Amino acid sequence: MRKGVVAGGLLIGLTSSLAFAQPEDLLPDIFNDPPPEAPAPTPTPRATVKSVGPVPSVEPVPNAPVVQPIPGGAAPVEYPPAALPEDFPTLEELEEMEDNEINELFGLRPRFDVPETARRALSRIGVIARNEGGFPSQSLASQPAALVRAALEGTRGPLVSRWGHILLRRALASRMDAPDGMDAVEFAALRAALLNRMGEAQVARALVQDVDGGNYDPALADAAFDAYLATGDVLGICPITQLHAGFRDDGEWILAQAICNAYRGDTRAAERRLDRALWEEEAPEIDIRLAQRFAGAAGDAGRAVNIEWGNVEELSPWRFALSRALGEEIPDNLLAPVQNRFAVFDATIPATPLVARIAAADRAAERGILSSAAMVDLYSQLYASDTVTDGDRQPGIVLREAYVAEDPYDRLAAMQSLWGDQTNYGRLVLTSYAAARMPVSDALIDNADVMLTSMLAAGLDANARRWSGLVEEGSLGWALLSLSDPTGGAVNDDAVASFIADDTSEDARKSRFLLAGLAGLGRLERNDVERFSSDLGINLLRNSAWSDRISAAGRYRNAALVALLAGVGMQGDDWSRMTARQLYHIVSALDAAGLSAEARMIAAEAVARG
Repeated sequence: MRKGVVAGGLLIGLTSSLAFAQPEDLLPDIFNDPPPEAPAPTPTPRATVKSVGPVPSVEPVPNAPVVQPIPGGAAPVEYPPAALPEDFPTLEELEEMEDNEINELFGLRPRFDVPETARRALSRIGVIARNEGGFPSQSLASQPAALVRAALEGTRGPLVSRWGHILLRRALASRMDAPDGMDAVEFAALRAALLNRMGEAQVARALVQDVDGGNYDPALADAAFDAYLATGDVLGICPITQLHAGFRDDGEWILAQAICNAYRGDTRAAERRLDRALWEEEAPEIDIRLAQRFAGAAGDAGRAVNIEWGNVEELSPWRFALSRALGEEIPDNLLAPVQNRFAVFDATIPATPLVARIAAADRAAERGILSSAAMVDLYSQLYASDTVTDGDRQPGIVLREAYVAEDPYDRLAAMQSLWGDQTNYGRLVLTSYAAARMPVSDALIDNADVMLTSMLAAGLDANARRWSGLVEEGSLGWALLSLSDPTGGAVNDDAVASFIADDTSEDARKSRFLLAGLAGLGRLERNDVERFSSDLGINLLRNSAWSDRISAAGRYRNAALVALLAGVGMQGDDWSRMTARQLYHIVSALDAAGLSAEARMIAAEAVARG
């Protein structure tokens, strides 16, 4: 009964609502409450007009303006003509301008090229997150902006250490917030520019692509342009040239805009713009000819463009990138003087011929740009290629022997063939895993030093430890294991003295680096450090503004800041630019900040390459 009553009550309630509800009024109030009606006008009697003949026609006044009178009898308002700037283009000049120039003139260029809902925040800009191996996002957020800026701007080029390069790249690529007082876009621009200077254009390109084009500033646009050229991705800059055409006015920027117009479908406008650049000498002729060839590939006109290098005196990134993209051969006299600069780019540009990539890979691996696995993949392509000659395929064949030959001596002979007489360090990176597969044997002990160096070039310290019972104390192999062993404790001072006595390196550099590494890792007693420092004529404990800051960062376990400051202290083309004091402070700070693996690898690399 109660259910029936309730149901009945609900039914009554619903029907009552339906019976008394009024439909919603959707009209504005002004239509519901109109103003009071004006009284109807009194009709005026119409006079009767008698016909007196045809009505004469009225001739219109020529060129008389027809003005619709405003209700109420008000006279039309006359506005004075708009005042234009003195340098405003004439109609003839406007007709000659390109679409992007007109858009820039009248402010018609869009600020963003993505919808508002798809735009990304300017926080945690980067490539790798913490769970992917990056540093914590707040690592630098509370650091002084001036210090971070000085560290990023102060590292001007490549680093002497392969492992130092890898560490700094990791820090620069991490998803991190900008320091207090530094704009997020500036922080991204500083990091991308440093990555470019290090030869890490691939990572720099990924970093700048993490920022929406509408948020770019001129510095980030410059870094992006350099990254796209260094990776051979000439068209990658196109969205930025469209959104921020006024950021630059140099010849390369103008040519890039024309190329982008061609690939957006306006090939005729691109051709006219490039012709004008050639006529007005807005860029060197070789740069314009390369741009014409590249832009011509976008359309069906395809006019022939001859590339002549005869009067060209230097190879720029623009010429290098477009030549690689077009398959245009670069003369040796231009490429040789800048081989070291562009070799690291050649190793990663897909359009570079495979044989040229192999030739450039050694330098890239030595610097830390290519890993051992990447090197093996590249040589595997060479081995499997059917487009190169047998002579060019030989390194790939030899590398295969280093891995799969049944006799260990044959594998060792193959590795030695790849290393060469001067022991190319990039080739040691290539053979790291092959060396790790070699059996531990007294018969191979004479080659233990170089095999250990090869293993540690890829961080294979566990494989290297297998040799710890065979290497002689005081030898190079012993020194490498003493520095790289993660379980190592205090070392025998007699073994250190023996190493120093047998050291034949220039200025006893290996001995100085061994002492610095052992002291930085805390594996040598303090009185022994002082005694050996005196014997070698060095002072590891001398302080400077840089050493104070990196030591403080290590004590506070700020690994990202230690990595940036370590990069400042490891600049140079070879290990002769590194001092034992700098190495000591770097290794000590890394170890204190929790980066003991990187500290051990850098210390071992210093002794191996010193």
